[in-house]
Amino acid sequence: MDFLPEHIEKYATQHSEKEPEVLRSLFRETWQKVVMPRMLSGHLQGRFLSMISKLMAPRKVLEIGTYTGYSTLCFAEGLAKDGTIDTFEINEELQVIQDKYFKMAGVHDRINRYFGDAMENLGKVSGPYDLAFIDADKENYGAYYEKVVSLMRPGGLILIDNVLWTGKVTAPVDGHDPETAALKRLNEHVTKDERVTNLLIPIRDGIMAVRVN
Repeated sequence: MDFLPEHIEKYATQHSEKEPEVLRSLFRETWQKVVMPRMLSGHLQGRFLSMISKLMAPRKVLEIGTYTGYSTLCFAEGLAKDGTIDTFEINEELQVIQDKYFKMAGVHDRINRYFGDAMENLGKVSGPYDLAFIDADKENYGAYYEKVVSLMRPGGLILIDNVLWTGKVTAPVDGHDPETAALKRLNEHVTKDERVTNLLIPIRDGIMAVRVN
């Protein structure tokens, strides 16, 4: 769900940096070949992620949820010269598409991929990270958040996607909707967490920006 009216979203996109060709190609191929293509970050959100990365020039980026690699490539645009990205993905079948576009963008050797369970993979990496992005299975967001906070440097930034969840987080939770319940718990926990400063940004499906104090 996009919360901006369509004409406002279109205007914002038209007056933002153009989507690089490699990302346009990846966007098209994802929609043509992959199940649930709306999981892709897309142009406007992608330019936001790229802007944050360029402002921070991170040396170490952590990403939970690679999918076809769109957001990974956005973060790669701002990496420091010696910067790397550790990215986790549950679905190994997406590796072929990732390979194609990571090589096309010339950043294949700067991206370390881990396939399988994200919590297990979090035990295989070490910080401190400058920038992190959480965009995976919503029921585990709370566990991911706690582990990621422990891996961040002071002043590091965590971005958490889908925190508005098509607006469901604003309504009472249905007993059969564990994803919405998990997101509501996360949003409340982050807001009360004295270790961080946070801002919920209503771009696309909501991004929680969390600065580690």
